[in-house]
Amino acid sequence: MGKDFFSGLSDEEKEIIVNKGTERPFSGEYNDYSLEGVFSCRACGSFLYESDSKFDSGCGWPSFDDEITDAIVRYEDNSLLRKRVEICCAKCDGHLGHVFHGEKATMKDTRHCVNSLSIKFINKNRIEKVTLGAGCFWKVEKLFSEIKGVYNVKSGYMGGDIPNPTYEAVCSGETNHIEVVEIYFDPSILTFLELLVFFWSNHNPSSVDSQNGDNGIQYRSVIFCHSKIQLEQALKSKDEYQKNIDKKIVTSILEADVFYKAEEYHQDYLNKNNLGSCSV
Repeated sequence: MGKDFFSGLSDEEKEIIVNKGTERPFSGEYNDYSLEGVFSCRACGSFLYESDSKFDSGCGWPSFDDEITDAIVRYEDNSLLRKRVEICCAKCDGHLGHVFHGEKATMKDTRHCVNSLSIKFINKNRIEKVTLGAGCFWKVEKLFSEIKGVYNVKSGYMGGDIPNPTYEAVCSGETNHIEVVEIYFDPSILTFLELLVFFWSNHNPSSVDSQNGDNGIQYRSVIFCHSKIQLEQALKSKDEYQKNIDKKIVTSILEADVFYKAEEYHQDYLNKNNLGSCSV
């Protein structure tokens, strides 16, 4: 059902991620690894751990004392004589390893024991972030997640007046938030300007508070920039695209605000529900 995240894995990776196997201790490439960046799910690409949460536990597998919010799901594992808690990727449910508490190894007293074959490292210098609003975030997330050079896309809310908004509150229009997607991409593969070309051509930037039949202020067209360079390039890109259309572009170009991740059932919604588009 939905997207097959596991079809491109090697036999060794499937043994760990799908069949819940365990690699030999001290054999994984990330056991002794200390570069700065993000560890993502090898199957679906979802971000799981920041490098600053990694520590040397001496156990023979990569160890982390914290996860990225909502990235991990837990299951009680009774397959052995002693109970353990299995950890899996929240997006694709791929097996990662197990989590342990009470070992006093870190201040957080937590150890995520993860197989190297379940994760993939992305260097910090290869990651850039932008946040876009272009209508219903279900469709926008699906569109951008399929572009080469995009690592991770999350649906959420930005630009409103209250903290921690719910989907229902955002849909009411009372919070002034916009449905957005937070996009992490590799600018050496996909430049910011190339990403914006895709943004302009996949929604109607001249439509006020409406996209594809969805109406409301939460569907405003917006580019939230995370740097001064992005801001300058976005304004330039907007001027260039305006030359190609007759109607005035109403897209707002703003400095990024606080991003609130949407409820988990919204993430990767169209793929999880076998829907081709929001109109289904």
